[in-house]
Amino acid sequence: MRVILFLLAVVPIGLHASEPVLAASPDAQRAMLESDDPQLAANKRLVWNMWREFLQAGDIDAADRYLAPDYHQHNPNAETGREAVKAFFRAIGTKRSEVKDHIDRLVAITAERDLVTLAFVREAVDADGATYTTTWFDMFRVQDGMLVEHWDTALRP
Repeated sequence: MRVILFLLAVVPIGLHASEPVLAASPDAQRAMLESDDPQLAANKRLVWNMWREFLQAGDIDAADRYLAPDYHQHNPNAETGREAVKAFFRAIGTKRSEVKDHIDRLVAITAERDLVTLAFVREAVDADGATYTTTWFDMFRVQDGMLVEHWDTALRP
């Protein structure tokens, strides 16, 4: 058994995930917002609503309801501060659309302490040109009912 584990660890093998990453249904997403801890439930709902209204539906002014003025951004491609975030989305030509009852491609939403993490389906292409799914993560810190900090898995282009 140790030999097999050693070989799996050191020999490059073309292994592929056996199952695709799948998004949660709108009903499953609403169930994820629940918690025995009312503060965790409120934090999850805050992030869920911000994502649906501001990021997904493109209501840039909704950022004022969700992001603290000194919002800290850890994505290497974005600036810190609520006004900088709004300017970024205006500069890329964000178009406004209808607010949906769910977040597209959302797999999970979890909360612990003052942190809320969203996991998303992400499509990628392997070296052979085949498409597969993996997971993207965004994490937010909540303070006094506002989002004050953000992390994700983005890399510089």
